[in-house]
Amino acid sequence: MAEDYYKVLGVTKSASSDEIKRAYRKQALQYHPDRNKSKEAEVKFKEVTKAYEVLSDPQKKQTYDQYGSAAFEQGSPFGGGGNPFSGGGRGGQYGPFSYTYTTGGNQGDFDFGGFSDPFDIFEQFFGGGNPFGAQRQRRPVYSINITFMEAVKGTEKHVQIDGKSQTIKIPAGVDSGSRIRFGDYDVIVDVMADKKFKRQGFDVITEQEISFPAAVLGTEIDVETVEGKVRLKIPSGTQPETIFRLRGKGIVHLRSSGRGDHYVRIKIVVPKHVTSQQRKILEELEGKSSQKHGWF
Repeated sequence: MAEDYYKVLGVTKSASSDEIKRAYRKQALQYHPDRNKSKEAEVKFKEVTKAYEVLSDPQKKQTYDQYGSAAFEQGSPFGGGGNPFSGGGRGGQYGPFSYTYTTGGNQGDFDFGGFSDPFDIFEQFFGGGNPFGAQRQRRPVYSINITFMEAVKGTEKHVQIDGKSQTIKIPAGVDSGSRIRFGDYDVIVDVMADKKFKRQGFDVITEQEISFPAAVLGTEIDVETVEGKVRLKIPSGTQPETIFRLRGKGIVHLRSSGRGDHYVRIKIVVPKHVTSQQRKILEELEGKSSQKHGWF
């Protein structure tokens, strides 16, 4: 059954951010495994932390209020894609926000269903410390910057860690926030933005300019994708902001053979200056179109 995050925290939908924080603090203290050793407490602790992570974030809360907890399930139509790192953790994008799975040291490879490690959230909530005095062993974390195409294609990076030369293999399809477990370290990937390609999950979005006559008459154009150029037919009468889908021309899925799609958004270029002859032709077309109540 779908989870009711408001009910999990014991608050109403109109609860303020402070009320949500107080509710989480009360239940997190009650069910924290250092205080409550029952198996049920561990499960409850994860549930209240997951609810708090959503309801305390304005964007996630908006998505939850609109779509419910289904928006945060693996395989949801609002996004998805698995993260092969961190022992079965997950990462991807749901609605307007992205998430990554993280874990710390000796807690084991828990699967928190795409949400952050609740122990990390708990310690951040309480100012970075565990009020029960138990300290968890932490894995050193490093960040690495890669280009958009390195993320799409995969790459190897040679780095210096603790004075030692290391080679980190980054698989194709990673995104910003992907966490790679590398030996005794964790490496978080930061992908630089690309001027041409925009990414949404495993899909790619680009904009393509065409002339006004080309939009009216139809044409063929070359579209640059992450795998090279693709010929795209633009039908006559194409309107501004029309989006064409190039199936399977997006980013490769992590740990699978599937790929995302490439979406082309059409921008029609209107000339700022025209010749007298061009103006005369346009005026004639405008006169005829007014008689037909439209151009097309």
